[in-house]
Amino acid sequence: MEAYSIIVIIIVGLIAGWLAGLITKGKGFGFIGNMIVGIVGAFIGTYLFSLFGLATTGVIGLLIAAIVGAIVLLVIVGIIRKLVK
Repeated sequence: MEAYSIIVIIIVGLIAGWLAGLITKGKGFGFIGNMIVGIVGAFIGTYLFSLFGLATTGVIGLLIAAIVGAIVLLVIVGIIRKLVK
């Protein structure tokens, strides 16, 4: 993966984390936490999409994959938080 690709994934991940926080109201970690989740979710989303053979071409494709990854991560972490309480 090129450095340019990683930088784009991080920037898109920040946006995706914010959007995922809006979509999953009440399951987020606040503004900064959702941004971090978005970055991790962007990497998870691009990996998941590649597993299913779906292309993430362009910024829009990457944004969709990042949002999906961030939502998946927010839901999983939300479930784990409930189990720990």
